[in-house]
Amino acid sequence: MSVRRIVPNIRTAGGPAAEGMERSAEFYGLLGLEEVMNHGWIVTLASASHPSVQLSVMGADATAPVAPDLSIEVEDVDAAHTAMRENGAEIVYPLRDEEWGVRRFFVRDPNGRVVNVLGHR
Repeated sequence: MSVRRIVPNIRTAGGPAAEGMERSAEFYGLLGLEEVMNHGWIVTLASASHPSVQLSVMGADATAPVAPDLSIEVEDVDAAHTAMRENGAEIVYPLRDEEWGVRRFFVRDPNGRVVNVLGHR
């Protein structure tokens, strides 16, 4: 199994999600992170000098019933899903293709955190 990147997902706190994402983008911009993706409900910020260094800020997830705590991009999301299922992990959101170009599922880790496991299509 090959992991391509791990991105922490921070939920916006207080007020409308768009305001929280904007405030967060400004705050983390002071540390050199720049917006690289914005779907309206999730914004991903990255380092210009090290693009794999990323952080996402989100309101509610657009299609899933729960917002994940972190995202892990893997080389083969189907194999990751099979491994998790076969080992009895709790699948929180089923494996599916999303309209924005990812195939993903959510799984709960042993600490109760929800992990978005994804691959780009």
